[in-house]
Amino acid sequence: MKLPFAPRLLAVSMLTALCTLGSLGMAQAETAQPPKVALVMKSLANEFFLTMEDGAKAYQKEHSADFQLISNGIKDESDTSNQIRIVEQMIVSKVDALVIAPADSKALVPVLKKATDAGIIVVNIDNQLDPGVLKSKSLNIPFVGPDNRKGAKLVGDYLAGKLKAGDEVGIIEGVSTTTNAQMRTAGFKDAMEGAGMKIVGVQSGNWEIDKGNAVAAAMLNEYPNLKALLAGNDSMALGAVSAVRAAGKAGQVQVVGYDNIKAIKPMLKDGRVLATADQFAARQAVFGIETALKMLKKEKVETDANGVIQTPVELVTQP
Repeated sequence: MKLPFAPRLLAVSMLTALCTLGSLGMAQAETAQPPKVALVMKSLANEFFLTMEDGAKAYQKEHSADFQLISNGIKDESDTSNQIRIVEQMIVSKVDALVIAPADSKALVPVLKKATDAGIIVVNIDNQLDPGVLKSKSLNIPFVGPDNRKGAKLVGDYLAGKLKAGDEVGIIEGVSTTTNAQMRTAGFKDAMEGAGMKIVGVQSGNWEIDKGNAVAAAMLNEYPNLKALLAGNDSMALGAVSAVRAAGKAGQVQVVGYDNIKAIKPMLKDGRVLATADQFAARQAVFGIETALKMLKKEKVETDANGVIQTPVELVTQP
């Protein structure tokens, strides 16, 4: 039986509309873009962060269907204001997630609050945000990274085995307002004080080669009996090695670092640097990105009581 003309026309119209909606839905599904993840690092003049960025890019290439990557860095370790501007740009760009190694543990918190208020997932890597400031902003941002105090103590304990009680040592600290600098200094102190060494000074080298060199030179000049320099990262250790050589004390003053960057490896081999710590730079950002993707999918993320997801750190000595 044929339908009258008007009902037939209505039926055809409804069928056409349903087909059109179905086609649109399929087209939207086909053109749907994977989530945008922004990686915001500290100084790209530091080999550690270049390695971190390379690791993140390689991971994204392998998982291009899962996420898009936008990577940014700042010109030097203390360029906090520019890092804040980068985060603001990422908010305007409406990224889905932001993985950040903050240049300052406190100063970045307000802009990260803006990001979370905008619905952006935020994950903290490398340098832990200050827990007290996070609490004051009612923020719960997971930290994905190693135990910096533990890593520095591993390096310090190894150094202590090459010294004797009462020996004078100096600590070259990173940017003093960063949690990882504070934790590494604490780890060095744990080891040196536990072994009975005399810490004659703690000064900031701002994570940089030139500043580390200047601090090391000043310490060597002020303390002629100095036996070791403990640098909070390998860039400052490179500067310390140059200062030791310039002072004519190669072989007399031990140098240790932290990060296990490529530039430090020949120095480990020939003894100019005694030890460093490997926190697996190429994987650090990847650990953070994996956490961010889980959070975007509303999957459970396991942290300890302090909101930390621990990643590995290992002692590295002469091969």
